Amino acid sequence: MRLILFSGALLGHIYCRETFVGDQVLEIRPRNEEQIKTLVELEAEEHLQLDFWKSPTIPGETIHVRVPFVSIQAVEVSLKSEVIAYPIVIEDVQVLLDKENEEMFLRREQNGNFNFEAYYTLEEISEMDNLVAEHPGLVSKVDIGYSFKNRPMNVRKFSTGGDKLAIWLEAGIQASEVTQATVLTANKIASDYGNDPSITLLDTMDIFLLSDGYVFSQTKNRMWQKTWFKVSGSLSVGVDPNRNWDVGFGEPGTSNNPCSDSYRGPSANSEVEVKSIVDFIKSPGKVTAFITFHSYSQLLMFPYGYTCAESQKFDELNEVAQKAAQSLTSLHGTKYKVGPICSVIYQASGGSTDWSYDSGIKYSFEFELGDTDRYDFLLLANQILPTVKETWFGLKTVMEHVRDHPY
Repeated sequence: MRLILFSGALLGHIYCRETFVGDQVLEIRPRNEEQIKTLVELEAEEHLQLDFWKSPTIPGETIHVRVPFVSIQAVEVSLKSEVIAYPIVIEDVQVLLDKENEEMFLRREQNGNFNFEAYYTLEEISEMDNLVAEHPGLVSKVDIGYSFKNRPMNVRKFSTGGDKLAIWLEAGIQASEVTQATVLTANKIASDYGNDPSITLLDTMDIFLLSDGYVFSQTKNRMWQKTWFKVSGSLSVGVDPNRNWDVGFGEPGTSNNPCSDSYRGPSANSEVEVKSIVDFIKSPGKVTAFITFHSYSQLLMFPYGYTCAESQKFDELNEVAQKAAQSLTSLHGTKYKVGPICSVIYQASGGSTDWSYDSGIKYSFEFELGDTDRYDFLLLANQILPTVKETWFGLKTVMEHVRDHPY
């Protein structure tokens, strides 16, 4: 054990990365409101530095929490005193991170082609992105702004020309949720146009695709999921970009604590990354579907999250989502839970999906990709391709409905 701890710490020192040696991920299923209260109190104990990957909100719902090595004993004592079971699902987080890093070094390109069973940095994706050169009449790049770190926010535009309605696809707004969904999706759209009937929607609609947010999580802190906004009067840095949108801002499901991973920020749209997307989507006013990809949990959700009231278009959105989930399941048998954000997970305010819907974009959906219980945010590279392939089936179903019923 000491050798493992030393090796992980040494690698972290060499690459200037924050390490998570000895950290464990516990699976907890609170049986009642009293146990939820205990977990909420534990979450509030800042010295424990607990990282709840799913917040404790509903009895019977499974949650996952990363416990730093130095806090394991104290947390175990608290859980045992309240008779709360806590099976360990990840014995050592750093072991999985080391495996992920090793795969990033060893896999890379295969015969000059993009290896879809591998994780890449944002820079590498940009360097190997030949779609514009290979499909100049179909794919172009649009700069919609710059991140707080002054990195360009490049959007791929898929269009056959003309003034058309559009579908917005986005992944990576929360940096710890590393997926390769948009990479394979971009290639599928470009290569399948003219062959796959569902992609003929480009004859009548454009597609915009944004992938962003991974740099710091891949180079410094794999668990980082906020922006890099400098919080005035606090030593803490960053805002949860999926709590910063101008919809139900500051309502339940967010935090006003700058040290919290769900800190909503000083005001709606305070984050330049969020504001850039808002301005771009509003300027042409042609976006008729807004689809965002997150991880983890295997969910397909739609508004609302900031309130548990049903949206006006609930019936249609639920029908589309149920069909998409069935299509996704048809490939590998993976089951996705479907429904409004508030009822499927918990009340969460200031999210992008709610903002898009309340801004008049009826088809607003959020995919939470795999895993569900073993690796969570740390999806192994060999699971990328199966996950993205099945997601493509669900995404196509949504896009086909949008094509046939644009309004």
